[in-house]
Amino acid sequence: MTATRFGRDITTDDILDTLGFFDDWEERYKYIIDLGKQLPAMDDSKKTDDYLLRGCQSQVWIDHHQQDGTLVFEADSDAHIVRGLLAVVLTAYNYKTPAEVLAFDMEAFFADIDLIKHLSPTRGNGLRSMVEKIRATAEATQ
Repeated sequence: MTATRFGRDITTDDILDTLGFFDDWEERYKYIIDLGKQLPAMDDSKKTDDYLLRGCQSQVWIDHHQQDGTLVFEADSDAHIVRGLLAVVLTAYNYKTPAEVLAFDMEAFFADIDLIKHLSPTRGNGLRSMVEKIRATAEATQ
């Protein structure tokens, strides 16, 4: 599994601060897409139904392992914006204990960065599916 900076070097506070610098959502989308470009690519051998997330408009794969009591996620998508959304989600959940994952209020974070209302309904549903998958993983590993 390829190491990622999201959740360790790039945090939710970093996302919130950086998005605050931009005046419009076109610039914010570009930033989110750029975040996705920093997300390490998942090995093609894992891009199977075993890791495929249902409920997303694009193809999304999520895997995890535990490291020193924390959850480390690996995620990828075939769509640039979705890779960026995965990166945003991983800032909140990666390298956290299962209890920390479950305690984090993702809806409040999305509200803070004003994200959901700027996504299409299908993208918003897919984003919530990502969050639900990660939360279910945390619940199963407690």
